[in-house]
Amino acid sequence: MNVTYDPKSDTLVFELKPGPVAESDEHKPGIIFDYDAAGHIVSIEILDASRNVAEVKNLRFHIAAE
Repeated sequence: MNVTYDPKSDTLVFELKPGPVAESDEHKPGIIFDYDAAGHIVSIEILDASRNVAEVKNLRFHIAAE
């Protein structure tokens, strides 16, 4: 999984798996889900991220113990 924040467009993108996007759907204002041709989620985009995500420039990730 890749996570990218673009400060110019203020967009945060969680790429869940590589591949082309066949369809996009805005589930809620500013939250876009991108799907592949089989209907699987490819990525999630958050628009206006600095207003919608706390400390978007300081993202941290934790992997839960199995």
